[in-house]
Amino acid sequence: MKRLLDGGIRFYLLLVLVFLYLPILVMALFAFNKSPLYALPFEFDLVWFKALAENDKLLKAGLNSLLIALANTVIATSFGTMAAVAFGRYTFRGKTLLQGLLFPPIAIPWLVIGTAMLVFFFWTAKAMGVPGMARGLHAILLGHVALSLPYVIFVVGARLNDYPKALEEAAATLGATPWQVFRRVSVPILAPGVVAAALFAFAVSFDQFVISYFLAPPGVTTLPVEIYTSIRKGFTPEINAISTIIIAVSMGLMLIVARFYRFGGERSGNE
Repeated sequence: MKRLLDGGIRFYLLLVLVFLYLPILVMALFAFNKSPLYALPFEFDLVWFKALAENDKLLKAGLNSLLIALANTVIATSFGTMAAVAFGRYTFRGKTLLQGLLFPPIAIPWLVIGTAMLVFFFWTAKAMGVPGMARGLHAILLGHVALSLPYVIFVVGARLNDYPKALEEAAATLGATPWQVFRRVSVPILAPGVVAAALFAFAVSFDQFVISYFLAPPGVTTLPVEIYTSIRKGFTPEINAISTIIIAVSMGLMLIVARFYRFGGERSGNE
């Protein structure tokens, strides 16, 4: 009976993996198919990657998404880590209220948040006398940072829950300065959580459609918005090509991170 149960669980996990990854594999496979209509038999060709290299709108949108995601990662990770440390180490008035306010951006549908941000930026720009600043890459970046901060705070905060404060006290007792304690003790221990939070912030920003759609001005788009627009006009395998590149880069980045850090967050020094 136990063997049958184990076999059923493994089969169920296999079905879940197939359900998750089979569409991705099919999409990546047809990025190398010569036919624009996904016709069979399969003919290997790089024609859609060559067409992608000449698609200025898609490449520019991808560059916008990459720059916004990188800027969002730096800003959200920096401020989110500082906020997580403040929540984890200090007690101050209004702490519980502020921690509670971190949940609405995650729980509220992004459609509602996007509408609220659009109204807020239009109201702010009108009050400042610069209506043209209501929408733009700056507004998209601010919206992405606002969405990413709660995730960063929660991820780094989870790492702080297992933080051995006695190590800092021991280092200070042995004569280390506050800067040395922070650089040689605190940073290495927090690093796995900070790296995970940074990857989370990058993914949230790069993949964000709703906020970008509401706050993007005419003529300026991000990659998710441009893909959505292209699909409405007619799907082309160029989207398969750029999606395949993104998946390859993402998987490579994850393998690099996994090479240096275990999933539990401990440094894999014996590798």
